[in-house]
Amino acid sequence: MSVYTELSHADISTILADYQIGSLISFEGIAAGIENSNFFIDTSQGKRYVLTVFERLAADELPYFMLLMKHLAANALACPDVMVRNDDALLFEVHGKQGCIVSCLSGRTLDELNIAQLKSSGQAMAQLHLAGADFSMQRANPTNSNWLAEHIDAVLEKTCARYGSEAGQLLNNELDFQSSCAWGSLPAGLIHGDLFVDNILFKDEQVSGIIDFYYAHHAAFAMDIAIALNAQAVLLSDADESRIQAFMDGYQSLRPLQEDECEALPLLLRLAALRFWVSRLYDAFFPRDGAMVQTKDPEEYRQKLVLHHAASLFK
Repeated sequence: MSVYTELSHADISTILADYQIGSLISFEGIAAGIENSNFFIDTSQGKRYVLTVFERLAADELPYFMLLMKHLAANALACPDVMVRNDDALLFEVHGKQGCIVSCLSGRTLDELNIAQLKSSGQAMAQLHLAGADFSMQRANPTNSNWLAEHIDAVLEKTCARYGSEAGQLLNNELDFQSSCAWGSLPAGLIHGDLFVDNILFKDEQVSGIIDFYYAHHAAFAMDIAIALNAQAVLLSDADESRIQAFMDGYQSLRPLQEDECEALPLLLRLAALRFWVSRLYDAFFPRDGAMVQTKDPEEYRQKLVLHHAASLFK
């Protein structure tokens, strides 16, 4: 989440006039994250909501995410529910862009998870995978092999110049290797695709909500696990194995993995590291303008990819 489109008090008041959730009392931009413009809004009904203006997603993709969140919320997953306008629409328009208003969940995000929180996070991911099993719509992977090839080509020269030729060689070699792998036989369904710590809310040791579903798509469940393990459990420290095990214990308490999923995870950890290394490189080299924009360090994910090459942390 970031702020690229600035909204005024009058802008948000006009938007709220088409809802039955109260008039605007106050609002503030949310700087965390990198994809859309986000604001906390407080209304006269005494409730807080999150207002999002979509910056990258195509207009024809947005109904998928709105209906997905409503489906998951209706199936008892702790996630934002989309507010409905007076005309029954789930989206509004402002400054030529579309947006939505969703419920604001209780809890807070954490910079680093402990063992108990990692176990709860694993359980929450399994709950998400199970709750999405009967969602009828499907969205293709937006960061597939073609996306990787195109973005590596875009950042390769700058990567070599800034980080050295070995970094560029690692990008190309890993792309070649991953292109030779096939994951189509793994159990698949709805995945979050971006379950970093800033997309999970906690009350003490327990997950109180999952947010930011705008990378959700249909893919192997094990890929979602790999993304989350890299983001939450792998700290490039000696404690990584116990942290990974805690997440996996939580996940498998609700959805045990098949043998082929366990075998694929070490390689999917590499693919997940490559995917986020590339996206961070691209955002660093080709930044977007915004009032409050967070850019994340690409080197973290290069180091995680190197780590996964050296040894498998998953057992």
